[in-house]
Amino acid sequence: MDSKVLADALVKNGLFSEELSRQLLTEAESVHKPLEEVIYLRHILDDEAVAKAKSSVLGIPYKKIDPSSISADLLKIIPEETANTYKVIPLSLSNQMLVVGMVNPDDTKAQEALRFIAKQNNYNLGVYLVTPTDLEMAIRRYSPYQTVIQEAISMLNIKPGANLNVGQTAINLEAQGVGTQEAPIIRIVSSTLKEAVERGASDIHIEPQRDRLRVRFRLDGDLQEMTALPLELGQPIISRIKILADLKIDETRVPQDGRFRTLIFGRDIDYRVSTFPTPVGEKIAIRVLDPTIGLKSVDNLGLIGHNADLVQEGITKPFGMVLITGPTGSGKTTTLYALLQTLNKEDVNILSMEDPVEYFVDGINQSQIRPEIGYTFAAGLRQAVRQDPDIIMVGEIRDRETADLAVQAALTGHIVLSTLHTNDAVGVIPRLIDMGIEPFLLPSSLNLMLAQRLVRRLCPNCRQPYAAADNIADLITKELSKLRETELAGFQSVVSGLKPEGPFTLYHAPGCAACKGKGTQGRIALFEVLKVTRELEEIINTSAGDESKVREESKRQGMISLRQDGILKALSGIVSIEEVLKETVET
Repeated sequence: MDSKVLADALVKNGLFSEELSRQLLTEAESVHKPLEEVIYLRHILDDEAVAKAKSSVLGIPYKKIDPSSISADLLKIIPEETANTYKVIPLSLSNQMLVVGMVNPDDTKAQEALRFIAKQNNYNLGVYLVTPTDLEMAIRRYSPYQTVIQEAISMLNIKPGANLNVGQTAINLEAQGVGTQEAPIIRIVSSTLKEAVERGASDIHIEPQRDRLRVRFRLDGDLQEMTALPLELGQPIISRIKILADLKIDETRVPQDGRFRTLIFGRDIDYRVSTFPTPVGEKIAIRVLDPTIGLKSVDNLGLIGHNADLVQEGITKPFGMVLITGPTGSGKTTTLYALLQTLNKEDVNILSMEDPVEYFVDGINQSQIRPEIGYTFAAGLRQAVRQDPDIIMVGEIRDRETADLAVQAALTGHIVLSTLHTNDAVGVIPRLIDMGIEPFLLPSSLNLMLAQRLVRRLCPNCRQPYAAADNIADLITKELSKLRETELAGFQSVVSGLKPEGPFTLYHAPGCAACKGKGTQGRIALFEVLKVTRELEEIINTSAGDESKVREESKRQGMISLRQDGILKALSGIVSIEEVLKETVET
């Protein structure tokens, strides 16, 4: 629907003011997105309110979908690819009348596709307007996973309030010779784990709610509900997972942690399990550790051009610390593993202390930290230096003692890789000094500081170019004008908009079958890299790492900031400019 028409309808229905309407229309035009999408991104209205406003304009009735009422035979009428591409779902078929739900009933291409299907089958067509959320839930019915789950549930013949128990003898993902009551539970758990691997999920959340058991996957950084199960299945499913992870199934009052490994699709997959007690039952979070996804080379991280050169220089020095910073979930551990794999040679001894060990890597001596028995990062570091190491990886520097030992290890001829919690690379030096490290020790022990953020990567199959709006072009010009030719090396073809002969080209992805309509495939990191120079050494020694002076030095070095790195990736068609602006700030 035309953005202006939708805006007028929302104003007419009392959902928007005239002023807000004008503001959002301007924003939608500047980011090259429909008004409806901007409304959802900013959480201004829910999609049901928007759908009802569209219904009043188009004269097409709105309908709330019940996904469970859509049979497998009905789904065969409209292929899954067509449903995803045109945002349409079959709702019912009676007396040769095919009733469908559409998010955009005025989409002419969708209308043509439906008319073709109707003509092929000699159907008449009826149309309801539905919300994107309902459509997404209904499209999940195409997944074999949903079919497996429904079949397993039907085998259990669940009655409200039933107290189901699961056997405790099964230790394999697919157990053989189990009882009729246990088999469906095992099947549900097994199918959920496989579905998570197939979809590339990083986490599985199994959460008891007041009226259902919700199963959500984290896909490309966002949680998505995959299915809802009867609440009565909560205890048996959680018990089954506890058995796999070797946890106490009769302990429900305190959190527990465990892990298990299994072979899925020919890949060795690790699952890290954490339980969490809630008033309505235990919640379980499962981290899916797939080495084919989680273990990346340095080339696949998103280190490009000048940043890649700085990192290569930093890790090839004979000693010193390389510290990676960023919030939880920003991919720091993935970067550490990538650097370790680059350094992993037959003639070097690599030791790592991790909490927890996420991926097992041949050639690296990995150790699991256990604070509950006194085996902390600091304790591990003391022992590590007695193991004749060349390279030491410390999962995180959390306290002064660990920081002191890491600095001493770097000063005595070791390469030390670790992470730290600061907002950016500039904040690393003040943070270490705040932890009690003597400033004069830092220039000799510190090589490189990296900060990173994760953003969604655009689907290469459906990404489309568009000319940047004037306000976005001004922002890009302002940021990139701060960089020198050396920092822009390799990006000349995408920064032509700095010159008078042409505008900036950005990219967006509407979604396709390859990305399941999301418009994104996986995630990539934005980086900023700061190295220790003679000028920075002088600032540390004379100004105790004053953050404002460190920032001035970063600009003198020509450090590419997180935002600038993101803009270069947006101009290259790797990510969208909206993702970059959402995850970064101007420096």
